[in-house]
Amino acid sequence: MARILIIDDDQSVRGVVTKVLEMRGHEIAQATDGEEGVHIYQHAPADLVITDLKMPGKTGLEVIQELVDEYPNVRIIVLSGSEGKSRAAAIKAGAWKVVIKPFHINDLVRAVQEALETP
Repeated sequence: MARILIIDDDQSVRGVVTKVLEMRGHEIAQATDGEEGVHIYQHAPADLVITDLKMPGKTGLEVIQELVDEYPNVRIIVLSGSEGKSRAAAIKAGAWKVVIKPFHINDLVRAVQEALETP
């Protein structure tokens, strides 16, 4: 299956997403903030990145911009608590899809499958 990097400062979100995706056979790496996430990706690129937008330090938007600049083919799914400007900014910066919190786990699983299957 795929290697997926989850970047979120909320341990419970990382835990639930990790458990669900591991049960589907994916290998998961975790980062607690944007800076750590970018560092992990630079040393071991993942097939997919799932990131929160609002994090202390380097925000999810900054993560998206940095990864897309360095790795134009990176696939990124954003987890966001707001639909408005944040969603539009994430897509404009290069995110593949935005999943709005609180989300149903099946919506996230479907987004992951689509991201990994789309050429």
